[in-house]
Amino acid sequence: MNVTGGFISDERREIIQSASGSDISSKSPRSTQVHGKGSPVNHDRQSRSPIDGLPKKGGCGGKGTWGGLLDTDSSYALDPNDPNYDSSEEYGHPNARKSAPDFDAFKKKATIIVEEYFATDDVDSATNELKELALPSYNYYFVKKLVSMAMDRHDHEKEMAAVLLSALYADVIDAPQVYRGFSKLVESADDLIVDIPDTVNILALFIARAVVDDILPPAFLKKQIALLPNDSKGVEVLERAEKGYLAAPMHAEIIERRWRVSKKTVEDVKARINNLLIEYVTSGDKKEAYRCIKDLKVPFFHHEIVKRALVMAMERRQAEDRLLDLLKEVAEEGLINSSQITKGFDRMIDTIEDLSLDIPNAQRILKSLISKATSDGWLCASSLRSLSLEPRKKLLEDNFTRTFKLKSQSIVQEYFLTGDISEVFSCLEAENRTSSGELNAIFVKRLITLAMDRKNREKEMASVLLSSLCFPADDVVNGFVMLIASADDTALDNPVVVEDLAMFLARAVVDEVLAPQHLEEVGSQFLGTDSIGGKVLQMAKSLLKARLSGERILRCWGGGGSSRPGWAVEDVKHKIGKLLEEYESGGDIREAYRCIKELGMPFFHHEVVKKAMVMVMEKKNDRLWGLLAHCFGSGLITMNQMTKGFSRVEESLDDLALDVPDARKQFLAYVEKAKTTGWLDSSFHYGNSINGKENGACQ
Repeated sequence: MNVTGGFISDERREIIQSASGSDISSKSPRSTQVHGKGSPVNHDRQSRSPIDGLPKKGGCGGKGTWGGLLDTDSSYALDPNDPNYDSSEEYGHPNARKSAPDFDAFKKKATIIVEEYFATDDVDSATNELKELALPSYNYYFVKKLVSMAMDRHDHEKEMAAVLLSALYADVIDAPQVYRGFSKLVESADDLIVDIPDTVNILALFIARAVVDDILPPAFLKKQIALLPNDSKGVEVLERAEKGYLAAPMHAEIIERRWRVSKKTVEDVKARINNLLIEYVTSGDKKEAYRCIKDLKVPFFHHEIVKRALVMAMERRQAEDRLLDLLKEVAEEGLINSSQITKGFDRMIDTIEDLSLDIPNAQRILKSLISKATSDGWLCASSLRSLSLEPRKKLLEDNFTRTFKLKSQSIVQEYFLTGDISEVFSCLEAENRTSSGELNAIFVKRLITLAMDRKNREKEMASVLLSSLCFPADDVVNGFVMLIASADDTALDNPVVVEDLAMFLARAVVDEVLAPQHLEEVGSQFLGTDSIGGKVLQMAKSLLKARLSGERILRCWGGGGSSRPGWAVEDVKHKIGKLLEEYESGGDIREAYRCIKELGMPFFHHEVVKKAMVMVMEKKNDRLWGLLAHCFGSGLITMNQMTKGFSRVEESLDDLALDVPDARKQFLAYVEKAKTTGWLDSSFHYGNSINGKENGACQ
C-alpha cells in the first residue's frame, strides 16, 4: 500500500492492475482473514455505515480497528496489489463489485467524450452524451478526467474544460460529484506531477476557477488540506489556490481571463516576425532565422512571415534574393507548409493596390517575385488568386456605398477617440437619411471589424454603441452574417476571430440587441459545425449557457461599458434610484441628465424609464416625466430603451397595483401620451383591461 500519501491515483491503480493481471472483482485469499485496517472483514460492521459500508464519518473505523491513522476521508483509495484488498470497497458498497464492468465502461466512454469535446468545442453534444451514460454516481470520475486531460493541453482546452464544468454543474453533475472529483484530483497531485511538471500551479488555478464559478465551495480548500499529509503536493495545490489566486485583489476577473487568448499575443508575434526578418537581412544567418521561426510555435500564422518577407523584399530590393532564399529553404524543409506559403502570397495580392501607393510598380515587382518562386519550385502559381486590379463583387458596391463605408470608418474612429454616442447618431442620420437596412448592416460590420483590431476598451465601446443605435434586429443579424462571411480574411490578421465574433454575438444577446432565436438565423447562413459560422454560433451558445453568463459577458471587456470594471447591476440600479429621487425632490435637470450619461450604460437605460415611470405613478407627480422627455429629445434615451422600459413597467403592474390601486389606468394613459410624443411606436401593444387580469406584450 502507498503509505506515503495514504492513497494512489485511479490512473496508477489501473496500471498496477494491468501489470499484475489482477481482476478488480476478485479477492485475495487473505482478505477473508485480515482487513487492511486491522479488523476481520466480516466482523467490523459496528464501525461501518449501514448505507455505504464505509467507516462512519468521524468514527475512525470503530472499536478494534486502526481507522483514523492512515485514512484521509471516506473516499480513500485502496491498493489492488495489497493482499488484504477488497474490491467491494473500490466502489463504496459491498455489492458494488457487480458495478465494476459499468465503471470500466464509464471510464472509457468518459475519455472519448472529453477527447471529442476538445476537438469540437460542442458543449451541447458533450452534455447529451454524458446524460446518455445514465451513471450519475460515477460523474466524479468525469470531472477528474476532464480536468486532468485539460491540464496537459493548451490554455484553449483549459478554458473549454472550465466552461463545460460550469455548464454541467447542477443540471447534469450534482454538487457532491463535483466536490468528489476535485478531491480526487488533489489527492492524485503527486502522481500528476510526474507527467505535468506545472501541476501545482495549473490545478490550483482550476480549483480557484471552480470557486469563482460557484461550482466548488470555498470551504473545500481548508477541508481538503486537513485530510492530506503535510508533504503532499495536494497541500501545495490548495495553498497556491487560496493564497496565490483567491486572495488577490480583483481575483475573479484575473482568474476568468487567465486562459483566454489576448490580442496582445498576436501583436507580439507580428513584432517578433518583423524583428527576426530584419535581423536575418542584416546577418544572413539562416540557422538563427530558422530557429526563431520554429520558436514562434504558430504554424497557423506562418503566412504572416511570408507576407512580411515579401513586403520587405519589395521595399529593400537589395535584400530580395536573401529573403527569397530563406522562404525557399523553409518551404523545402517543410517548416512553412504550402498552404501557408499560398496564403501569404494571396494576402499580398489582396493588398497590392494599397501597397502601390507607397511602392511604385508594386504590382510588377510582385509578379516578378511570384515568377521566381514558381521557377524555383516552392510555389504553385496556379493556386494563387488572379493578380488584377479588378474589384471583387461585394454587396452594394456602388459609389454611394463605397463613400458610406469610408465615412463609417471615420465615424467609428472618431467615436473611439471621443466616446460621444450622440455625435455618432447625428453623423449616421446625415449619411443614411433613408435608414437603409443594408447600410445599417455595413455600419455594424465596420464597427465590430475595427473594434476587433483594437484593445478591450474599444471592444467595450463598440458593444455599448451597438446597443444604443436601436437598429432593427434584422440589420444587426445581416451585419454579423457579413462579418462571419469575411472571417477567413480577417483571420489572416486576427487568429482569434472566432472567439471575438462569438463574444460580440453573445454580448448582443445579453444587451438585448438580438434575441436568442436570432442566433439560429445567423447560423442558418453557414451550414456545418466545421464552418466558421458554425464555430462562432457554438461558442456563443456555450458562453450564454454558462453559469452567471449575463454578468460575465457584460464585463468581458472591462465591465458593462462603465469606467468602473465589473460594476454590479445592483449597484447601477441603486445609483439610478438615487439620482431619480434627488431630481424628483427638486434637483437640476442638467445634473440628472449628466448623472444618467455618466453611468456609461446606454443599453440599461430601460431601468431609468421603468423606475421613473413607477415613481410618477406612485407619487402622481409628472416632474420625472419631464426628465424622460429631456433625455429622449437629446437622444440619450432611445425609442428602443423607452419600449423596453414601458414593457417592464407593464410586467410589474400586478405588484404595483397593491400599492397604487389605479396603476393600470395610469399606465394606459401614459402609454397613449408616450405614443403621441413619439416615444413609443404605434405598434406597441398593451393590456386593454384595468382589472389587472390581462397583460399586454411589447412587440
